[in-house]
Amino acid sequence: MAAQGGEREIQKSYWIEHSADLTVEAMMLDSKAADLDKEERPEVLSLLPSFEGKSVLELGAGIGRFTGELAKKADQVLALDFIDSAIKKNEKINGHYGNVKFMCADVTSPDLQISAESMDLIFSNWLLMYLSDKEVESLVERMVKWLKVGGFIFFRESCFHQSGDCKRKNNPTHYREPRYYTKVHPLIEPPVVFKECHLRDGSGNSFELSLVGCKCIGAYVRNKKNQNQICWIWQKVSTEDDRGFQKFLDNVQYKLNGILRYERVFGQGFVSTGGMVKEFLAKIAHKTTKEFVAKLDLKPGQKVLDVGCGIGGGDFYMAESFDVHVVGIDLSINMVSFALERAIGLNCSVEFEVADCTKKTYPANSFDVIYSRDTILHIQDKPALFKSFYKWLKPGGKVLISDYCKSAEPPSLEFAAYIKQRGYDLHSVEAYGQMLRDAGFDEVVAEDRTDQFMKVLQMELNAVEKDKKEFIEDFSEEDYNEIVGGWNAKLIRSSSGEQRWGLFFAKKN
Repeated sequence: MAAQGGEREIQKSYWIEHSADLTVEAMMLDSKAADLDKEERPEVLSLLPSFEGKSVLELGAGIGRFTGELAKKADQVLALDFIDSAIKKNEKINGHYGNVKFMCADVTSPDLQISAESMDLIFSNWLLMYLSDKEVESLVERMVKWLKVGGFIFFRESCFHQSGDCKRKNNPTHYREPRYYTKVHPLIEPPVVFKECHLRDGSGNSFELSLVGCKCIGAYVRNKKNQNQICWIWQKVSTEDDRGFQKFLDNVQYKLNGILRYERVFGQGFVSTGGMVKEFLAKIAHKTTKEFVAKLDLKPGQKVLDVGCGIGGGDFYMAESFDVHVVGIDLSINMVSFALERAIGLNCSVEFEVADCTKKTYPANSFDVIYSRDTILHIQDKPALFKSFYKWLKPGGKVLISDYCKSAEPPSLEFAAYIKQRGYDLHSVEAYGQMLRDAGFDEVVAEDRTDQFMKVLQMELNAVEKDKKEFIEDFSEEDYNEIVGGWNAKLIRSSSGEQRWGLFFAKKN
């Protein structure tokens, strides 16, 4: 308790110092705050779930950058901040909204009493990074109690490092890794507080927080090439609710350790065939990422959507080499968490989001290029997805896809079992290309690249086997055997003609 008391005094002193002027520059700790705010605030608001006519709790409300916007739609807003002068200015600015109650209080105080299941949305913008780990854990438990079943928590934090240019005598901010808020790192304790938060009510019903979305704030990527501004949306759900496929990806196919193993094989930033492999393999002629991207004829300033971005290797390559802006989406929380970590220090225009491409929507004519590597095999309704691609592309836009395919003949029992276990939806190269034509695309090129696939697989396998001792030391013998066994199985299936690898290129005229 003494340590927590010290934390609160340090944070309060810090914010009393930096809120002396009560300006947007002081609140955002950035000299360019006014310009950033014009772009960033509408973006944050656009990410919120619908709160029209609902109850909103705004924690760390400050001088009210968001309070008035929330009040315009909500039935009632409780705006709370622990700096008295800030909440008073907020009330001065937004007090004319009759549905806002202003309160000076510390979110960590046990004296803060909010009725159970009274809020539809709990909103905070830069709050948790000013709390200790223990304070965050305690607050999350309380937020779940305050939230109605089906209600949402939205929070946005600075991760890894500061981004504002305001000079500071000292900086007690906790710039955590994103995985602190979403997933358990295999070597770090305690476990993630949001992911592990469970609550049982008086009737014995059990609830937890389910991740709805996680993404970079695009305004910071565009203006600062900075991916450290990250927001999350969680929903309070019954523990019986099942996130299905996302759980499969994060707990089975793309576990944290599994991603690190894949990256070891494919090279930093890659988890699919044709990455940069290891340094001594980079001299091999078939560098498929460079080869495929070259087909796109990327121009500076273009906007690229990468569907199934994994841990971002292809996105970094495109942004750094061609000065394009890349939006990478992936359903796996683990993948996006690693991608955000890999982005630090690269200074490139890439933003990442945890999103389901079958549910995500973008305005028509949003992208110059849609790029996807070995991902759409997971999607059952490919025709619907390709129609969305066609809509999202600008006229003249291009789509490039590589993907697992199969022979036109019925699969063997063994291959059929593999497809079922992985949840894949595979088609012949020809049928895949026809689906793109049916979606409206022109100049469709569907190439069987299985021979190239096998060459790359063999190179990767040779590299792992050569690196056996070090691989086992870094992971385990079981991990080594799984990789070698999996690669050999893919080589056997591919050489028999059952498993194919397709490359697809098409245009929207």
